[in-house]
Amino acid sequence: MLQIRGLTFRIGERMLLDQASAAVSGQGRVGVVGRNGIGKSTLLRLIAGEIEPDDGSVELGRNLRVGKVAQHSPGGQLSPREFVLAADVERSQLLAEAVNATSPDRIAEIQLRLADIDAQGAPARAAAILAGLGFDEQAQLRPLDSFSGGWRMRVALATTLFLKPDLLLLDEPSNHLDLESRIWLENHLVTHQGAILLVSHDRNFLNAVVDSIIHFDSRKLVTYRGNYDRFEVERRKRVETRAAEIRKQHDQRKHMQSFVDRFRYKATKARQAQSRLKALARLDELPPLPTEYSVKIGFPDPGELPPPLVTLDDASAGYEPGNTVLRSLDLRLDMDDRIALLGENGNGKTTLLRLLAGEIETMSGSITRSPRLRIGYFAQQLVNSLDPCRTPLQELGSLMPGLADGELRSRLAEFGISGDLADVPTSRLSGGELSRLLFCRITGDAPHVLLLDEPTNHLDMESRQALIDAINAFRGAVVLVTHDMHLVELCADDLWIVEGGGCHAFDGDIQDYRSAVLRARQSGRKRARGRRRADGDNASRRDGASERQRKARIRKQVRAAEHRVEQLGRERARIEEQLADPALYQGPVARISALNRQLAELNRQLAAAESEWLAVEEIAS
Repeated sequence: MLQIRGLTFRIGERMLLDQASAAVSGQGRVGVVGRNGIGKSTLLRLIAGEIEPDDGSVELGRNLRVGKVAQHSPGGQLSPREFVLAADVERSQLLAEAVNATSPDRIAEIQLRLADIDAQGAPARAAAILAGLGFDEQAQLRPLDSFSGGWRMRVALATTLFLKPDLLLLDEPSNHLDLESRIWLENHLVTHQGAILLVSHDRNFLNAVVDSIIHFDSRKLVTYRGNYDRFEVERRKRVETRAAEIRKQHDQRKHMQSFVDRFRYKATKARQAQSRLKALARLDELPPLPTEYSVKIGFPDPGELPPPLVTLDDASAGYEPGNTVLRSLDLRLDMDDRIALLGENGNGKTTLLRLLAGEIETMSGSITRSPRLRIGYFAQQLVNSLDPCRTPLQELGSLMPGLADGELRSRLAEFGISGDLADVPTSRLSGGELSRLLFCRITGDAPHVLLLDEPTNHLDMESRQALIDAINAFRGAVVLVTHDMHLVELCADDLWIVEGGGCHAFDGDIQDYRSAVLRARQSGRKRARGRRRADGDNASRRDGASERQRKARIRKQVRAAEHRVEQLGRERARIEEQLADPALYQGPVARISALNRQLAELNRQLAAAESEWLAVEEIAS
């Protein structure tokens, strides 16, 4: 399936891979792990052929279809469903050719191939993938330009999954997903018919999906069998074994050198000393252990406040009159609370955090905060508030002008930003380093409450563990919104579900919630099938006149759709005839450009019209 042989790659003077090798089988599900910036995304780009190695090779199986999520989010007026379907170029081309084909043999070939690739089932499959990633029926039909960048990246992911590649390359695919969509994706990948190469810092996600791990180790690729938990155990054993071997060799060298030093100049022992000296020279020195990578995060002690810290009484919140997001909230927050907010994106989790933080006020009801309450609110969009030209030291100094340079550096060091890193412009910091700088900023006044909205995005495994340790050591209240189930498992004592405009406690742990989400999705699919069966039963009981009217309307829609396709086809043929005329290219270039733009627009309209025609034909049949 995939063979990586002696791969070497540099970025400037920095070497990321040095004669690295690895292999992936036809059904292998491989997690790619290592700290941030070590080269994981670069490896996927090398495999996809987007960049070339300095040395070595990436060998893919013959006719292997590789799928990688586009780096840029899609846009335009196509709907998510149309965009996903259009990605299957062969299907689109065959459907277009089927409209104009006249040869009986070619028509038969087209229909057989369409059947082979299940062209008729493609719309339902695209809709199911989009639904799994959080798009309801209405959202699947809206223009792409009406969605945020995060939702459009979900469409890019859906497109790659829809194509069912032989080798699926995924780089942090859960970053733009809520917990519910992440659970769906996890189950979808488990059933994927092909190989998967998955870059992720989500421990639970890796444990559920992969059966082996490729670890970046001293610019090499080291393969471990099993999921991430198994990798950690085996990795620790290898490190301990290497350390024991190094100690043993060190003792051996020390003993041999001591013999040489004692007897080199004694005639009776000179021969043995020379022999030991040669043996010492032949003894290959074992490579040193890799430098341990660790991250430190420490939240300051806020001191005690009497309970409650925050109380919501029949409160509602939103952003404008007539757009109430949350209502009838009766909630309380105390110093020892550890709460995870769960629920699909768009249900109001971030709205609740903003209400607690004081960024928005209640539209009705009341919110009461302790008079001396201090709140630290972390959100990824806070990165935009950083000046790209200022250093972390300058950023923190602007918030705490009374602190000396040494005190500022000490605070930054508590979040793993020490040494030269404190003097680097923020524009040159990695995503994880920026997140740690934000943690430092929001906790500068020792808040009593931490509100954390997706705090693990851009954090590697070591930074996530440091965050877990910091939260568990923190003496104030924490409210989390995260798709990282491991973080919820280790840090949250209570789960609150935000749905249907309200918020209520969930009686169970995160695994219970995961099971409930899967049951709800399965139940939703059964209800949809039941509705279709019920519709069929009701239709069969209609009287003959109503049925004839229904069929007549459908036939009319089919004729109208067919007429539209034919009309656009004739118009396209007219434009193509003009573009084929050599005389055209002796005239103004603007005329040629205009015709090409018209042809592109006609092709887009024709594809949409053909999809509509096929849809009504399917209903009619």
